[in-house]
Amino acid sequence: MTGTRANLKVSEMPQGTIKRLTDKGFGFIDTGTGKDLFFHMSAVQGSTFDDLHEGQQVEFTEGRGPKGPNAENVRPV
Repeated sequence: MTGTRANLKVSEMPQGTIKRLTDKGFGFIDTGTGKDLFFHMSAVQGSTFDDLHEGQQVEFTEGRGPKGPNAENVRPV
């Protein structure tokens, strides 16, 4: 019998590190690719914006806002 890992769900969302948070309700994620992604407090899930801190690992999906690429569905890992 061969074991399979098909039933294990590993997060396929990109991960990054919160680089900067502002008191205006937005921040930036260092994606590790040389580009930072903007995110708004309304994109945070599973936590509140006020509970996030710089240097924290998060996962996210990449979206597009009116000013270019941004992070959506931002969740602490």
